Formats: sequence, C-alpha cells, structure tokens
Amino acid sequence: MPQIQPKAEGLRSSALRLVDNPIFQRVVIAVIILNGVVLGLETSSTVMALAGPVLLTIDRLCLAFFVAEILLKIYAQRGRFHKEGWNVFDFIVVAISLVPEHAGLSVLRALRVLRVMRMISALPSMRRVVGAMLHALPGVSSVAGIVAILFYVGAVISTKLFGESFPDWFGNIGASLYTLFQVMTLESWSMGIVRPVMDIYPYAWLFFVPFILATTYTVINLVVGIIVGAMEERAIEEGSKQDPAIVLAKLEKRLEEVDSKLERLLKEK
Repeated sequence: MPQIQPKAEGLRSSALRLVDNPIFQRVVIAVIILNGVVLGLETSSTVMALAGPVLLTIDRLCLAFFVAEILLKIYAQRGRFHKEGWNVFDFIVVAISLVPEHAGLSVLRALRVLRVMRMISALPSMRRVVGAMLHALPGVSSVAGIVAILFYVGAVISTKLFGESFPDWFGNIGASLYTLFQVMTLESWSMGIVRPVMDIYPYAWLFFVPFILATTYTVINLVVGIIVGAMEERAIEEGSKQDPAIVLAKLEKRLEEVDSKLERLLKEK
C-alpha cells in the first residue's frame, strides 16, 4: 500500500502535466477544428454520398478523443475539475454528443455541432472575452431594462397612433413591439415601414426618428461601452494576479532584448 499511493500520485502528476502541456492544447484545438469541418461536410448530401462512411468514422474518432480528454482531466484534476466552469461546459458538450439516437432525444444529436464551441474554452483569448461579457452582465441588464421601457412606451404610443390604419404592424402591442424591433435593427425601416406610415401620418417621423436615436445608437453604444470597460477591468485584474517573479522575468528579458538592439546599433555606427 505505501508504494501504490506514491505511484498513483505520480500518475496523476504526469496526467496533469500532459493536460496542461501547450502541445496537448494545440492538438485539442486541431481536433476541434477537424471535427467542426467534418460536421459541416455532413450537412451536404453530395459529400455524404461520396465519403459518408469516412466522415462518420472521423466524427466518432474525434468524439472518442474528446471523451478520453475529459476522463484524463477528471483523473488528473480530481475534485478541482467541477470547480472550473469551462470544464463543466466541456463535459456537458461532450455528454450531449453521447446521447443515442434511439433514446427519444434525437434532437440532441443535432447539437453535436456544439463541440465546435469548445474552441472558446480551448483558447485563453476567447475565454477572456466571454469572461468579460459575463462580468458586464449587471451593467448590460440595466441597459436592457432601459431598452424594455423604451420599447413598451413606444409600442403603446405607436399602437394608439398608427394601429387603426396599419393593423398588421401596429394593431396590438405585440405587433407594435415586433415592428419597433425591426425599426431598431434598421432593416427596411424607412421604405418598408416609416414612409408608408408617413403617407397617412406626415408627422410620424417625430416619433420614429427619436426612437431610432434612443435605441439603435445611444443604448447600443452604451452596451458596447460597458463590455469594453469590463474587458479592460478583467485585463487589469489578471495583470494584478500575475506572479511578481514572472513579471520581473519578462521585464528582464525585455531589457536584455533592448540592450542587444542598442549594442547592434552602436556596432553598426
């Protein structure tokens, strides 16, 4: 027993080093890309007729690789595995892919393409972006509340003003909300909606123009600003959490590079 325990710990340490190895991470990313390409090709009946069995075999091999990777992570990280949100995300995505087609949940098989989203968890830069967006949710929810109020007020006003003449667009509050959403996205808002309304109500622009300015430009820019601010905060937080020794080593390396460039310049002169 005393010899088995150190041996097991050694195996876990080796598995942990393998999981954290940059080369292994690159292999995972390559398999994710390959699997995404294969899943896209499977949607083509022509390609499936030519190489269907090959594509299905590659898909199964990719799934087997993902299962082995998850099991290796669980073995290496043990109790720490479920504490990291990205590990849980990867586990759910792979688990969905294992649902059998005859289990009455065949619709979940279409969600196999979610495996491509593992690219987000595999790349640190993408994880930072998603983390910043989640960090910005409180501020974005406040802006969403403002947008909801603007839409509700606008829907009530437009229903009362234009509902009688344009029942398909503004006949009730639900139709008005959908129409105003189309106006906010600037999809055929002028020639498709506003100008026909102005043919009957010439001063309708006094309602639509302020609504577009308030929702499309002001509020949306607020959302973008909140997300950018959150990304900057996350970058500062991550920078402050770095080991001072690592930061110092990077600075020393940078200074050495500058010194070498200066020496070359002096020799050239």
